[in-house]
Amino acid sequence: MTDQDDAARAEILARLAVSREELRRALDPARHEPGGGSSKPGDHARAGGFPRSRTMRALMSGRGLGTLGAAAAGLLIARPGLALRLLRMLPAGAVAKTLLLRAFAALRTKQE
Repeated sequence: MTDQDDAARAEILARLAVSREELRRALDPARHEPGGGSSKPGDHARAGGFPRSRTMRALMSGRGLGTLGAAAAGLLIARPGLALRLLRMLPAGAVAKTLLLRAFAALRTKQE
């Protein structure tokens, strides 16, 4: 390779490194310090519990649960065998714990 090719290659690699870093900053969620206290009520579950991904957190929100329920009902009606197979893949303990915590939180706010 010539010096001109090496310079062009180095410039391309530098631009790729910059764009990778921009993507990493945009896609990675902000990290919270363990002793810093959480700003939102659901942040304690995000530290290492279920759900960890942003997609699952969106699905487990109020609107996401309605959409997910409608899609699950449609799948159960259209293809019950596939729906039951997919249901077996869910981490049942984590889902049950999350649902119970939501139910207790709803009962507490309803009583207050």
